[in-house]
Amino acid sequence: MTERIPVAVLGATGMVGQRFVSLLADHPRFRVTALVASDRSAGKTYGEASPWRLEGEPLLQDQRVLACDPDNVAPKVVFSALDKSIAEEMEPRFAAAGCRVISNASAFRMDPTVPLLIPEVNPDHARLIDPSGGYIVTNPNCTCIPMTMVLAPLHRNFGVLRVTCASYQAVSGAGYPGESAWDMLGNVHPHAGDEEQKVAEEPRKILGERSGKNLSPAAFPISARCVRVPVSDGHLIAVQVQLAKDVPMAQVVEAIRDFRSPVSLPSSPQPLLRILERRDRPQPRLDASAGGGMAISVGRIEPCEVFTLKFFALAHNAIRGAAGGAIANAELLDNWGLL
Repeated sequence: MTERIPVAVLGATGMVGQRFVSLLADHPRFRVTALVASDRSAGKTYGEASPWRLEGEPLLQDQRVLACDPDNVAPKVVFSALDKSIAEEMEPRFAAAGCRVISNASAFRMDPTVPLLIPEVNPDHARLIDPSGGYIVTNPNCTCIPMTMVLAPLHRNFGVLRVTCASYQAVSGAGYPGESAWDMLGNVHPHAGDEEQKVAEEPRKILGERSGKNLSPAAFPISARCVRVPVSDGHLIAVQVQLAKDVPMAQVVEAIRDFRSPVSLPSSPQPLLRILERRDRPQPRLDASAGGGMAISVGRIEPCEVFTLKFFALAHNAIRGAAGGAIANAELLDNWGLL
């Protein structure tokens, strides 16, 4: 095996930061050599600054945390798990310093010059970047990912005219400590933030057409409702789709089942889209970790009384929807010599 590429994790003390550390521990291409966080954590060991909250043995506990400044960070490949408000300031600074910023933050997802990637769906959008210097590449909102990955073969084969959806989102999506027990126990919590706007906008950018350095979003509208539910990991989304073509449901199922990634990545599982036949699936407890947390589980693909079809889709929000998705983006960029 060739020497692994050294990488830094920005926002390493948060829950997504810990997911990056966990997923990169045995990665065949990347190794974490710098842990970066706020001035409050800088100088402490990782164990002191960030009590380990994931399954398995704590990692890199004796490594010193660095302050979030590109002058302090040697690796030129950085994974960002920063909060949006901090990412807005820091990610451009790292990019200006020549770093390849692979971001999970939402700050620049809708910037027309920044790729918003699901590498198995729109890898060609990576060509928006200029590899001669630093840049930012983003991965999508964790809720829109399972829906978008199923919409991809539908849109390409039949055309999508309109979409409505409702999400059932795990509490881990709010980080740690996240939602209060008072809000969540025996309750569901309509999402108070801008989640619905992200779910409505981001899939259209991902499924848009690139021409050189220009991107034309897909034209279909999306109406979204997002709800937090008392589940630890796994975002479930119920989707209704109007297609441009009147096709048999068996043909729709075949298009989803036959979808294959155009690129080969270490983190991308086969099958990518798992179709489950039981009517009570997918379920977060049973299906979120499929394919190492990187597969999308799809169920109840049925005719819709209002639109053409409806289905459920599920993804692990902290792996496919966050750290794992960003790592897959970096694998794509490495494949194409863009790191």
